[in-house]
Amino acid sequence: MIYMDAAATAPPRQNVLDMINPLLTRDFGNPASLHESGQQAKRASDWARTQVAGQLGVAAEEVYFTSGGTEGANAAVIGAALANPRGRVVVCSSVEHPAVMEACKYLVEFHGFEHRIIPVTGTGLVDLKAAGELIDTDVAVVSVMAVNNEVGTIQPVAAVAELAHEAGALMHTDAVQGAGWIDLKPLCAAVDALSISGHKIGGLKGSGAMYLSAKHRFVPLLHGGGQQGGMRSGTENPAAAVGIAVALQAATSQREAGLGANFGPYLIERILKELNAKHPGSVQLTGDPVRRVGGIVSFVFPQTAGETVLIELARKGILCSSGSACAAGSTEPSAVLTAMGYDEQLAHTALRLSFTRTAKENEISQVASAVVSCVSGLLG
Repeated sequence: MIYMDAAATAPPRQNVLDMINPLLTRDFGNPASLHESGQQAKRASDWARTQVAGQLGVAAEEVYFTSGGTEGANAAVIGAALANPRGRVVVCSSVEHPAVMEACKYLVEFHGFEHRIIPVTGTGLVDLKAAGELIDTDVAVVSVMAVNNEVGTIQPVAAVAELAHEAGALMHTDAVQGAGWIDLKPLCAAVDALSISGHKIGGLKGSGAMYLSAKHRFVPLLHGGGQQGGMRSGTENPAAAVGIAVALQAATSQREAGLGANFGPYLIERILKELNAKHPGSVQLTGDPVRRVGGIVSFVFPQTAGETVLIELARKGILCSSGSACAAGSTEPSAVLTAMGYDEQLAHTALRLSFTRTAKENEISQVASAVVSCVSGLLG
């Protein structure tokens, strides 16, 4: 079995498991409790917050731990919109994750907001000219993801943030797929809110963190005991917090060392070259060929039908996907690919190969061979 679905979830890192074990078995007290077990748990949470803040280049009091990327995106988009009385419009790109798209729809349905959507190019990049036309003084919040979760395109977040700030709006970026592949510090410097997820970088499922600028007010989604400065009430989860802190540190170190940087380009070059040599026009890369992260590679296969390539790869023991795990089981074509201009039939042939920086070189080579073999076998 070769696991190539890290964009859906990455395997937990061993050092994460080692660090959180004492918090699950020994120092399991409630961080709000005054006894030693509780205070030990609180110290762990405080350490994790400081570590994440350092990785993001923000103040510790601007970091909040969440249940994952979805909560972080909801808290940022909805929290910023409801706290900003100057505008009743929310703006996002047409290729956003459902965590952002559905948050915008909620604001429309239950709070009377208008929702404007920025179109993207055929490579998945937001159209900056259109963004400039859509973002005006009526806009409360703009949300554009750092890296697309299906095709790996890196978005010009700083440029969109500049447009948002010129109009007086707040800017959020979903950096779930960016963590470990791009530097998050410049992103945080450019935006007012950022959300990440633990299980995409080797932390725990059900863990996340968000940066909310102390310069602005955000309405909290959760109300209760006032934990985390009242912004995210509910008993804190020190193990999850430590897990995401350790995972983010490791992911950053691996990125800075350039580990696995050539895996994506290698897969792209080899699959395109070998398949098109055997069967011209049989494969197309999706996403931007230059502005992309190395850990997500996506193709469509014009001469095949549906998910046949995905099925054939599964038979060979290669675990991958056709796109977002949040849309798994849906009969609808990828909303990301259709927004990029692909027709429904072609979008149904999508294959996403995603992996961590610790993937093995021989496995990447095997995957390239398997893709070429499977598609060639289908085409005869």
